[in-house]
Amino acid sequence: MADVVETTGGRRLVLLRHGRTPYNHARVVQGHIDSSLDDVGLRQAAAAAPVVAGLEPEHVWCSDLTRARQTAEPLLAATGLDATYDARLREFHLGEREGLSHPEYQAAAPSEYATFVTGDFDVVAGGERTAAVGERMVEALRELLGHTSPGRTSVAVSHGAAIRVATVAMLGWSLDASRSMRGLDNCGWVELVEHGDTTAGFRLGAYNRVVPGQHA
Repeated sequence: MADVVETTGGRRLVLLRHGRTPYNHARVVQGHIDSSLDDVGLRQAAAAAPVVAGLEPEHVWCSDLTRARQTAEPLLAATGLDATYDARLREFHLGEREGLSHPEYQAAAPSEYATFVTGDFDVVAGGERTAAVGERMVEALRELLGHTSPGRTSVAVSHGAAIRVATVAMLGWSLDASRSMRGLDNCGWVELVEHGDTTAGFRLGAYNRVVPGQHA
C-alpha cells in the first residue's frame, strides 16, 4: 500500500485521561461511579495542563464525571477556554462490578475476572459493550472535530478504557485491537493527527504521553 503523505492543515485530537482517584489507587472498579481526584491526581492534572495548553487547543470537551471535570480545570485556566461537558465521553459502564476491588471481583467471579483483566470488558455482568462505547466516543469526537479549524488542535478529557477503544476506532482498526494496548497512565494522553487529506482519516501521533517525572 502506498504511503500517505501528510500535508499541513490536518487537525489534531488530544485524548487526555483523568488524574488519579482513590479508586484508581485502591484498584477498585470505577466505571460510572462519580469519584473525585485525590491529591496525586490533582497534582497530575496541574502538571499536564501547561504541556497540553502548549498545543494551543481550540476547544476542550470533557466527560461530565467529576474526575474528568477536575482534570480539565487547570487546562481551562491555562487556555482561557470554556469546556463542553458530554456524557458520551464517559468511561465504560461496568454494571454490578462497579465498586468492587479487584480481589473482590476475582473472588466473586473468577472466570469473568480473568477475562476482564485482559481488557475484554464485554464479559462484565450488566456492563456496557465495547461496540457501544466505541460508537458514542467516535460520535462525540467527530462532532468535536467538526468544530475544529484546519491545522488546529482540540482536547477531549475522558477515561482510560474508553480512550483505548476510541483510539482504535478513530484509526479504523478492529475494536479488538484495544485489548492489546497498554492502559493509559493517569493524565496520560493520546494524539491523533489527521492526514492532510481530511477524507483519509487519522494517524497515531503519540500514545500514553505523560509529563516527565509525573509518575515517578
